[in-house]
Parts: sequence; structure tokens; C-alpha cells
Amino acid sequence: MIFRIKFLSFLFVPLSLTTLTPTPASAQKQKKTDKILLANLETHIRYLSDEKLDGRKTGTAGEKGASDYIASEFSKAGLQPKGDNSGWLQAFDLDQGREVGADAFFIVNDHPFVLNKEYFPLAFSAVATVSGSPAIALQESGVPWFLDLRDMLESEGGNGRADLSASIRTRAGAFAKKGATALIVYNSSRTADNLAFDPKDNGEASPIPVIYITLAAKKKYLRDEAASVDIRLRTAFSHRKTTGHNVVGYLDNGAASTVVIGAHYDYRGGVDSTHLRYKGPGNTTPANSKGDSLASSGVRAGDNAGGVAAMIELARMIAASKLKNNNYLFVAFSGGEQGSAGSHFMAEHPPLDPQRLNYMLDLDRIVPPQDSSVGLIIGGYASSPAWWGACREVQDKIDFPFHIDSSYSRTGDQSNFYSRSIPVLVFYAGADNNDHTRQLEILKYVFDIVKAANTRGRLAFTK
Repeated sequence: MIFRIKFLSFLFVPLSLTTLTPTPASAQKQKKTDKILLANLETHIRYLSDEKLDGRKTGTAGEKGASDYIASEFSKAGLQPKGDNSGWLQAFDLDQGREVGADAFFIVNDHPFVLNKEYFPLAFSAVATVSGSPAIALQESGVPWFLDLRDMLESEGGNGRADLSASIRTRAGAFAKKGATALIVYNSSRTADNLAFDPKDNGEASPIPVIYITLAAKKKYLRDEAASVDIRLRTAFSHRKTTGHNVVGYLDNGAASTVVIGAHYDYRGGVDSTHLRYKGPGNTTPANSKGDSLASSGVRAGDNAGGVAAMIELARMIAASKLKNNNYLFVAFSGGEQGSAGSHFMAEHPPLDPQRLNYMLDLDRIVPPQDSSVGLIIGGYASSPAWWGACREVQDKIDFPFHIDSSYSRTGDQSNFYSRSIPVLVFYAGADNNDHTRQLEILKYVFDIVKAANTRGRLAFTK
């Protein structure tokens, strides 16, 4: 769900939507505690970006490796497990749509076509078993019919692709009324049809099976369009379901309200070794080599090993602090790249009274861009008037440009809490780089906002 927040103009005039460049503090000598935080951030990112986790994708062994690590670090930080059955994990089912059933087949003259190489059923196809002896050039009742997509694709100046799937569905319905038992489509034109099996197609099923065959297979096995061929086919589908796992830790201060701090830990892709680099000018050493300090995995660090690393250290900082006016629920969300499925489930099934949730912070890609005039975007600023004072109190403590955005519209884990009238802030840097020092400054800034919010009681929600 995309949320668009309109900020009350009388509150927002001093900051507007401009970029803020606070007084630099980079010249200050780095404190010992900062060095420890920086080392911890690098350690977390190194582990979460490792090839062995293969992107931490939901429902995979990589997800388990990452969740085990995060749970261990939560425990070290002093959190209590708050998942299912008093454990660290909260399980949820993720429906990944339909897939072609194992018993599906398409056979022409005793030659079985290879699924996804020579044929595939369209996702809106009816489920059925069909046989017959048609000829491509004839359309007789009681047998499968053929449809060349050439005319459809080349119609309207080559714009026929726009609604091709819908057009095929319509043709299938019309052909079924005339006696076709199945529809077999192919493309003899030079115009790409871009058809594929769509696992997310939940539309109404066609009255008959609809099979797509490649032009190469058609030319090889159905060359003579006037000859009858023996066709046997079966269409079948099954649902793909994956179990994802949020990692949930709780800091119980005995307070009346609880703050949710989250970051998704899955990455939408697998390993991309081109993003694995060490620090150092011109250094292109792969990340599994030795010798240089790791500035791990550009894309995978930002999306979102960096956010998870910061959340772990934020848990450690808050647990050691005197911020006791709220309890804190730390959640590493899985399914972030699957429509924010993990945070959606958490928002619907929180492990504590949802009426006691105060606000939510989302650490989404907080590794800031190296070559950008805006190092950080703070979104959702207008979801509570309290953010005005909290952010203003600490705005001079960050030493690189950042941007306050009241009408932040990027979808993410925060959306699932905002839609339940819970104030949110999301911290987002849209590009990725290897500057962990900047990430440390963002982490300290987020902590200062938590500190400022600690004295403000229950935050009012504003649409």
C-alpha cells in the first residue's frame, strides 16, 4: 500500500522540503565507542552479504543462515525472543502464485514437448485433459484449434502487444463457443510477443486450455499445416507457497507503550559478485579474498544488510541506555522484496497488544550514496506532529546533507504500520556505496531521534 502524507504547512515551513546541511563534525576525533560500532557494522554487513547466504531470499537456506545470525546478535544485545512459541522466529506463509503442475504435458505425434523450452500453458488456461487430431489450417468442432499471433501483433502499427494476453483470452472464449477444445498459439512474425507464464495471474480462467508453442517447435513438428496431427495435452497447476520468517526481539522496560524498529533482511536477487569489493582506490578484489577491509557488496549491503546491521547496533545502544519510557520491539522482516509480506504479517499479528504500539521506525537502505547531494531521506515526517520537534532537536548532529520528506510515497515495511494509524519514520538512502563511517553517523542520528521521542509520550498520528 502506497501512503502519501500531506504535512501541515504551519508545522513544516522552517524545514520545508529542502536539503539540510548541518555543521560538519567529521573533524572530531573518533571516539572509542564509535570505533566499536563501526567495527560491528562492518562485521554484520560482511556476514549478511556473504555469498553463502545467496541473497537471503525468503524461504531459502540463505534466509535461515541470516535469521540465525540476527537472532544470535539480538540475544547478545540483551533482547528477549518474541516470536512463535517463545522463540526468535515468527513464521508466515508467502503465496508465490501458480506454477505448472508436474503432471502437465503437451504431445504431438508421440513427441513430448519440453516445458518452458518448446511450450508452456498460459496462466489463465483451463485445467483439462484434451486429445484430438486437428490440422492447423482447419477449425473443426471437437478438436484443438491453432492461432497464429502474427496478425494481432502487426495490427495497429505494431502496437498489438499492448493487450495481447487479454486478446488471446477473448479469442479462446469465442473459439470454445464454436467447438474448439483447446487453443494452441504460436508467433510467426518478427515482432516479439513477450508472452510468458505469469504466476500472479489470478484472472478468470479460459473455458479451454491455452498452450503457447515456440516457432522453432512449430516448424519442426507442425510444418505441414494441412496435415492432421495427433495431439494430447494436459494442463495442470499448483500453488507455490514458501514459509518466511521474521526475527523478533523484545526489550521489555515495563512501559505502557512499545516502539517497533524494523528492517527487511531479504534481498530481491541472488549473489552478484560484481558488487563484492574491498575498500581502497581502484581495488577490485573479490569479497572472499583477504587483505583489505571489507566495504561489502554495494547493492546487497544497502538492500538491506546495512539496515539490519544498523538495527542490531541500535538494539544494543538502546538496551544499554536510560531510555525506559517505551518498550522496544526489534523486527528483521523477511519478504521485504515480496510485497513487504513479513511486515504485513507482523502488523496483522503483533506479539503484543497492537493498541500499545507507539510508533514505528523503518531502516531501509541506510548505506548512503557516495556521490550525491542528499545522503539520506527521512520519510513519513508528517505522520505525527511530534516528529517536528524530535527531528529538529537533533538535526545538527549529522555531518552530511539529508532530506526531510513529509509526503514520502515509497512503499515499504513502514506502510503496513502507517495504514494502521501508527506514526512512522523511514530512513532511506537510494544508492549504495562502501562508506560505513556515514552509516555510523546515520545510526547515531536515529538513536538521537529515539532519545528525543522518549520524552514525548504517546505520539499523535496524522494522516
